[in-house]
Amino acid sequence: MRIDKFLWSVRFYKTRSIAAEEIKKNRVSVGDHAVKSSKEVKIGDLIKVRKNQIDYQIKVIELPKSRVSAKLVPTYVQDRTDEKQYEQLKLRRMEQSYYRSKGEGRPTKKDRREIQDYTTGEPSDSDKNEAPLNDPEYWQDFFKSDLDE
Repeated sequence: MRIDKFLWSVRFYKTRSIAAEEIKKNRVSVGDHAVKSSKEVKIGDLIKVRKNQIDYQIKVIELPKSRVSAKLVPTYVQDRTDEKQYEQLKLRRMEQSYYRSKGEGRPTKKDRREIQDYTTGEPSDSDKNEAPLNDPEYWQDFFKSDLDE
């Protein structure tokens, strides 16, 4: 079985063309040698794949006839990736969620208005109703402590 078809059939890549593209970019190797898409995979081969900045290592146990379900993948490959690689992946995912929550998506209309107000320097309608910052009485009330009364 060709290596691009094998990686697709064990669900390492979503499509066979993506698998072939990654192989062309030398992100897949068998043993220590970079391979072409036409490389035949044999039982017992150790495949190294660079994906999501992680170096995965999988050993071929069996060759599937076609694409298999996610539950059956462990019957065809054995994961030999270092635990450190998975820890790095976990840390990267945590870093990404630090600055952007999952599912946050595009800014809302309110967010865009606030961004526009910030960039143009013009106050929004809600800010206009607040006490003016140049008013001295506003600042006297602000700095007044409970002890002064």
